[in-house]
This record gives sequence, C-alpha cells and structure tokens, in this order.
Amino acid sequence: MRVEPAGIDGVLLFLPTPHRDDRGLFTRTFDLAIGEKHGVDGANFLQDSQSRSRQGTIRGMHGRGGRGEAKLVRCARGAVHDVLVDARPGSPTFGRVESFLLDDETFATLYVPPGLLHGFQALTEQADVCYRIDREHDPAEDLAVRYDDADLAIAWPQPVTVVSPRDAGAGSWAELKSTLERSP
Repeated sequence: MRVEPAGIDGVLLFLPTPHRDDRGLFTRTFDLAIGEKHGVDGANFLQDSQSRSRQGTIRGMHGRGGRGEAKLVRCARGAVHDVLVDARPGSPTFGRVESFLLDDETFATLYVPPGLLHGFQALTEQADVCYRIDREHDPAEDLAVRYDDADLAIAWPQPVTVVSPRDAGAGSWAELKSTLERSP
C-alpha cells in the first residue's frame, strides 16, 4: 500500500494494490501499522458509517467544531468526487479546497484530519461511501457550508440532482471563516 500526502496539510491518500483474478478481486483498504507509520492512529476510530447516493447527489460540506473529528473515507461502490476544505485557522493551508476521485477500482482511502470540511458528489448511478470516524457524533458541534458557496468555488463535475434541505440551507464560507478566526 502506497501513502501519498495531499495538498492540504495532514491529508493522506492510502492507495492499496488490489489483487485481481478469475474470482474478482481482493484488497486491503486500511492497515493499522501503515497508518501508524504515517501518524494515523487507526485504533481510535469509534464509528463506521455508510451512505448510498444516487448520481449527481451532493452531500456536504460538513465538519465538526470543538476538537473536530478525523475520518477515513472510501468509496466501496461506484465513484465519487470527494472534496475537502481546510477549516483550521492556524493551518498553513487554511481555506484551501482540494478534490479527489474515490472509486471502486482503485479503492483509495482518504485520511481527513480533524478540522476539515468534507463533502462529495456521486458520479455513478449509485455510490456507497464508507466512513470511519474517531468520535461519536454530537449534532451541537456540526458545521456546514453551502456546497455552491461562491468563495469556495467548488467545481462539481456533474449537474447537481439532489441536495438535502440542511445542505441547501447551510451558511457561507465567509461566515464560518469569520467565526473560526475569532475562536480560541
């Protein structure tokens, strides 16, 4: 398994080597020892979640306040255009937007450190996204920015077909940025 740093500080892309034969394939999607070698404490992930989305659906841009949360994100079925925004005011990459293709061909797993916003668009008829999260969900700490915020200028590759009312009603990056920069 190769591990590549991304353009946002602390983000890692774990790239396994799928073994294919007449039966199909086998791949390891995460390895604790490899993760720890790169600073990811995989033993601390408390929750596994999965979403299924129809093509064109956007989920995000979501994050957590307080201590934030670390995530391991992968697409188990189909493909997604996965997007991160660095929402850590002290980070050298604060405000940077970066996107990744996650799919069921490469089986890449994205490590998202605490303090980032995350979202994705389903690129295939169905896309299953799996998340490992290092903290229990606390709705009081939820952060969200509109998926089509002009300041972030996220280039979604397909027409948007479905967005939840919560995501459609989320605030702006300028508002969140101002709040984050004032927080201790």
